[in-house]
Amino acid sequence: MLTMKPKSIVYGLVTAVLRATLVLALFAAGWFVYKGRPVDFTLRADKAPAETTLQLVMRPTAEMNGAPLEVAVELYPIDIVAVRHEYFTERRAGTRFDDFLTERMNGRKPVTAKLDRQGQAAVAVSPGTWWVHAVLSGEVDLEWRLPITVSGSKQTIELTTQNAYQRTKSF
Repeated sequence: MLTMKPKSIVYGLVTAVLRATLVLALFAAGWFVYKGRPVDFTLRADKAPAETTLQLVMRPTAEMNGAPLEVAVELYPIDIVAVRHEYFTERRAGTRFDDFLTERMNGRKPVTAKLDRQGQAAVAVSPGTWWVHAVLSGEVDLEWRLPITVSGSKQTIELTTQNAYQRTKSF
């Protein structure tokens, strides 16, 4: 027959304190691991990625021959020319180009801006890869199709005759 000996009060207090200390130590260790992890704001739905102010600049050159610099500039999150080529070479029955384009952009929207008389405009875009499309009409039409990587709080893109995609003589 087993009989239990009564334990002293000191033994009971020490045991209770050690149990509480063990629980607190486990909680503290978990808390330090949680606080020390890298923060990834892209996973948080309440935090939208910061936007970048994109300054678009077109400086007149002799080749532009005094053409007005008030040009519409479009920024797409994808290469619109490649999407247009894909759509027309691989026809999709019952799908309009606008629907196909929206599907390819994965919910992102194009951004449009118009350069002022000095050839400048500022737009806010989300960071990432964008394609700049613009056409300057004159004696020589200049077309830009620039892939750019947007990052930081402010960025300047200059449209020049050197980075123009195509030059076409107008008749």
